[in-house]
Amino acid sequence: MHADTHKQAKEDDLKSLTLPELYAKLGSSPSGISQAEAQKRLTSYGPNEISEKKVNPFLKFLTYFWGPIPWMIEGAVILSAVVRHWPDFFIILVLLVANAVVGFWEEYQAGNAIAALKAQLAIRARVRRDGKWTSLESRELVPGDVIRLRLGDIVPADARLLEGDPMEVDQSALTGESLPVTRNPGDAVFSGSIIRQGELEAMVYATGSHTFFGRTAQLVQEAHTVSHFQKAVLKIGDYLIIIAVALVVLILAVALFRGDPMATTLQFALVLTVAAIPVAMPTVLTVTMAVGARVLAAKQAIVSRLASIEELAGMDVLCSDKTGTLTQNRLTLGETFSVGGVSGDEVILSAALASRAENQDTIDLAVLGGLKDEAVLKAYEVVHFQPFDPVHKRTEATIRTTDGKGFKVTKGAPQVILDLSANAGEVKPLV
Repeated sequence: MHADTHKQAKEDDLKSLTLPELYAKLGSSPSGISQAEAQKRLTSYGPNEISEKKVNPFLKFLTYFWGPIPWMIEGAVILSAVVRHWPDFFIILVLLVANAVVGFWEEYQAGNAIAALKAQLAIRARVRRDGKWTSLESRELVPGDVIRLRLGDIVPADARLLEGDPMEVDQSALTGESLPVTRNPGDAVFSGSIIRQGELEAMVYATGSHTFFGRTAQLVQEAHTVSHFQKAVLKIGDYLIIIAVALVVLILAVALFRGDPMATTLQFALVLTVAAIPVAMPTVLTVTMAVGARVLAAKQAIVSRLASIEELAGMDVLCSDKTGTLTQNRLTLGETFSVGGVSGDEVILSAALASRAENQDTIDLAVLGGLKDEAVLKAYEVVHFQPFDPVHKRTEATIRTTDGKGFKVTKGAPQVILDLSANAGEVKPLV
């Protein structure tokens, strides 16, 4: 625990040091490191990926034969063999193995699906090695590497921004906040964030499980809980074991009291024990959940553990923050407000001309979606487009109509637009 705290404190130091101190600490510079040095550091720090605990498939399969219910079924198999009830012996054995095979196979398939998804999400990074820019898999990044971050890039590791203009970074994957945040040179950007505006070089200071995202993922991996479904099955097994043992003791006590032959008494005890074991219950439960997993898979939902299906179905309250994966992350236009005899449609048209669909910006898409007919845009030509930046806080476009007339349109932060407006006095009292 002390070692982990020390590592985290060291990484926090790297997040707050001045850039010259960071260069000295990491033994690097704005020109990056050499390929030979990178190989040494890769051996020392490990690949830039979240390490997973690999479980031997055979040992995983054997876990399906361990627990109160499997023990009871295995006991039934042994008892059936002892009394030589071979039909019962083979039926119970088949059910036992079938339950283990179905459960193991469903979770194995889910694991393969998740691995395939992770492979699709693997990203590459532009890295400066030996003074030259090259494209590498993000797993090969090491502390001290200098990377290039551009619009739309997923930040591949925790890094500090170097000299340049401020950037807009979307950290919703980490914080749940959908609005981008401004990051200035010297600030830290975290693995999993998305660059929404700007282009800068950055120095990697933490990779893999030492990143902000990696530490969070590790906490999730280390969390072990027993689901409601597992608790219920274990409780049923415990009750049945207690009842079966109590009845066997009662039969033996009555037989001894009455002086019955012990051989006949043992046969009754064996029959009672076999009858008390819910041989088919695990198989029925597993197959039922496996069918549910198949239905969910058809809807692009991956089930990594079959027991989680019952857990989700039995949920009473689902809590989430105001943003994140449960929202559509899509904006819509509200009611249009205008002054000076300008119609709402004209306001939306002007805003649409100051938007750019190819940027896939949520605000631009909302404005363009507010047009009654996008065909009206064909009557205008965008001569020049100035994208939004955190300094001017607005977009601006120079427009030319089909008859050669030119004008400018802009959209942005209310206070900025009001400062540009000649009739701002009409608006301010209503704001």
